[in-house]
Amino acid sequence: MEKAENISIKMPEELKQCIAFHGHLCPGLVYGYLVSQQAINILDLKRSKDEEVVAICENDSCAIDSLQVLLGTTAGKGNLIINNYGKNAYTIISRSKKKAYRFSRKQYYKYNGKNKEDFAMLDAAISSGSATIKQKMRQKLLKATDLLSRPFDDIFSTSKVEFSMPTYAPLARSEVCNICGEMTMSTKMVSTDDGKRICIPCSKR
Repeated sequence: MEKAENISIKMPEELKQCIAFHGHLCPGLVYGYLVSQQAINILDLKRSKDEEVVAICENDSCAIDSLQVLLGTTAGKGNLIINNYGKNAYTIISRSKKKAYRFSRKQYYKYNGKNKEDFAMLDAAISSGSATIKQKMRQKLLKATDLLSRPFDDIFSTSKVEFSMPTYAPLARSEVCNICGEMTMSTKMVSTDDGKRICIPCSKR
């Protein structure tokens, strides 16, 4: 079962960058890589230095890290929006072109590559909870390799969606919480009945 060293995989440089950021290769990261590359091609995108590109993700999976690396859509800049519906779907928006595309996984994943019997055994071991760490790693590598070998349209459906200009990341001055004394974004503060302005954690004590 431990045959990971026999798997050959052509690793694009952009995917290597995603792996370096994320920490390992996995199917989720490949999904994000594929979506990013498709969005770059369709919308003629460059990596977002500010909020030129916006990604709306319908999950909080590993795929998001590929989007952060390749599209420059990050939580810190405010151009990464996560609506965690548990759906493998991503809407990529270009502000300058005023266009948006949604990419959604078509169907349940089915392994179509070589070592099909091996993959089925690994999948069964993982489902039963008996898989070793090496077996889990091999299953991820087999799946990632298979995904990289497929045409994008075999995995995702692509649809142009109505463009709506996303709001920019909010900016607001900081205030001192009247209880803990810590600086807090003013728009995130809570007003008490006695007129104090306090942070959300203090409001819940």
